[in-house]
Amino acid sequence: MDRIWSAACDGPTEFSSIAKVNPMIAFARIRGITTVHLRGPETRATPATCPSGAEFFGAELRIGAYLPMFSPARIANLQDGILPTLPDGRILIDNRGWEMPTPQNLDVFVDRLERAGLLVFDPLVEELRNVGTVRNVPERTAQSRFVRAVGLPRRKLQVIERARRAAGLLRAGVSIGDVVRDAGYYDQPHLTRALRQLIGQTPAELARGARFLAL
Repeated sequence: MDRIWSAACDGPTEFSSIAKVNPMIAFARIRGITTVHLRGPETRATPATCPSGAEFFGAELRIGAYLPMFSPARIANLQDGILPTLPDGRILIDNRGWEMPTPQNLDVFVDRLERAGLLVFDPLVEELRNVGTVRNVPERTAQSRFVRAVGLPRRKLQVIERARRAAGLLRAGVSIGDVVRDAGYYDQPHLTRALRQLIGQTPAELARGARFLAL
């Protein structure tokens, strides 16, 4: 698990949900009803609205971690896997009732899933990201395992991570020209196209502080 996050909306809020590569387990409480979502990668920015009074929290998982019953590719681009809840509020997973976690004990919930074999991690993903190749594993096999565990090809993952880094630099006050160079874009139009598609904002809008959700 990479981190635990939480958010709430006092009033209706429009924002851009940006492209992301980490899978997550997310909990949404809207109008007194809690739903449990498994979310895969997102390959584009999506306009979204947070309803008034809505509360959210979740666990962002390591890249390469996934629940085999919900492959990352199957739940990509907001096609969430929804875990059913029982009348007593517990979550039904693998025909067992699991206590609904809170932000304070969500790490324990995730650890229990891992110990039960319901959340797995493919170490090949980390090696392929860091080194680019995996010893004693054919290239085609390695790439297939990567897509199965992550939900998208390694090249697409790199494109998304670069755009998120560029957006962060612009929000931090780095000039557009420096971001083009530091993030490895060919030129400003190349940066602009990538950010419009993956972040939902232009470089100038990001520099001015445009709102987006970087979960």
